[in-house]
Amino acid sequence: MTMNKQKIIAIVNDFLIDEFELDPEQIKYETSLREDLEIESLDLVDIIVLIEKEFGFKVEPTEIVKVTTIGELYDFIAEKTNTSKDA
Repeated sequence: MTMNKQKIIAIVNDFLIDEFELDPEQIKYETSLREDLEIESLDLVDIIVLIEKEFGFKVEPTEIVKVTTIGELYDFIAEKTNTSKDA
């Protein structure tokens, strides 16, 4: 299933704003998940659950720990949704 990058960004941003009570101004491509947003490993579990539910693919914790910025998160999801085959 190929998904438009703008749609990925909209879904991720809505989730970050709702779940982590962020201001939209905090969400920039280069924003660091850990340093700027203080997202901890337990928060990453919430992000994994959202990705699996919204985008329909399995996320390995070892993959998500390599993602350090919001931009990398968008790219990670885009890459997975564009290259993964429907099961």
